Amino acid sequence: MVNLLVGHKGSGKTAKMIDMANASLNEVSGSVVFINKNHRLMYDLKYRIRVVCMEDFEQVTNVDEYIGFLYGIISQDHDIERLFIDSILKHADVHLEDLPDFLERVNEISVKYGIDFYISLSAAREELGDIVNKYKVLN
Repeated sequence: MVNLLVGHKGSGKTAKMIDMANASLNEVSGSVVFINKNHRLMYDLKYRIRVVCMEDFEQVTNVDEYIGFLYGIISQDHDIERLFIDSILKHADVHLEDLPDFLERVNEISVKYGIDFYISLSAAREELGDIVNKYKVLN
């Protein structure tokens, strides 16, 4: 399942995602992964959460490469149950117009591998159009 947290910068999406990721350790028996733009949040997340900082992978520069990157993470750990992606629009040159394709591909990964994705988007709900109707919006 793909879950979205939507809102402009400063609306509390990241804090909510951190709380959800930390709480998920009590709800799942598998692994939890948190993908962030930089190392800033590393110490806010519990040590059992695998933190991936995209600034360490600057060669991931578009949606296709990002999807391949996700497959790489999944191939290293077949026990991933939840995968959090904070502020996807700040990663790998992903733009609003890329979201329908990106989210559809992530949804296919979710179904195939049984991973729940939680993705935050720094945009107003109105800017996303029909995208928000296809996925669960948590805020």
